[in-house]
Amino acid sequence: MTTQSEAELENEFISRLNSLGYTSVTVSDEADLLLNLKENLERLNDLKLSDSEFQRILNILGKGNVFERAELLRQKKHHILNDKGKSLYFMLVDQDDNSKNSYEVTNQVTLFGKYKTRGDVTILLNGLPVMQIELKRRGVEMKEAFNQIMRYKKDTFSYGYGFYQFVQLFVISNGVNTKYFANNRAPNFQQTFFWADKDNKRISSLNDFSSAFLNHSHLMDMIF
Repeated sequence: MTTQSEAELENEFISRLNSLGYTSVTVSDEADLLLNLKENLERLNDLKLSDSEFQRILNILGKGNVFERAELLRQKKHHILNDKGKSLYFMLVDQDDNSKNSYEVTNQVTLFGKYKTRGDVTILLNGLPVMQIELKRRGVEMKEAFNQIMRYKKDTFSYGYGFYQFVQLFVISNGVNTKYFANNRAPNFQQTFFWADKDNKRISSLNDFSSAFLNHSHLMDMIF
């Protein structure tokens, strides 16, 4: 009997997300993340941003701790002055019409900070990372995945524009067992939870968890 590698589990998981309506995008580093964010904001708000206008948006979004970023994410409208000095309003997320939002998945994004890190799978909502998933091969304790996420939070999440501080939820899984937990200043492993169905039956496998927890509607419910 062969053991599924982490890479195989990751590829299988991404394919599962694709079947749930997530579009795979290539985001190698923060520069790619910014380009993808600009494209998503232009699409969502039906506008074209100049480089200077986008920089003004980055000046708003690139500040604050985990809680302040969460408030920014949930704010319905944001405001800058455009290049002509007039008010330009924009949304990060359409909270009234979910069909207008873009759900994307990427993997192995390299972030630079105190150390270089490269996480497994990131879910992007209109270009902003809102969920980070760390996967381990079957048989590995999930606490290893939890500890790895904690290293990423400490070493790289706040560097650059710190957009990974927009992450609202983390998921850890070895394929057989899957748990989630909320982003906060000091998470601990006791704050990780299994998901359950309406009959309180635990949903452990990554595939079943994906269907129940990561469909677009439920993801929005969990975030907002």
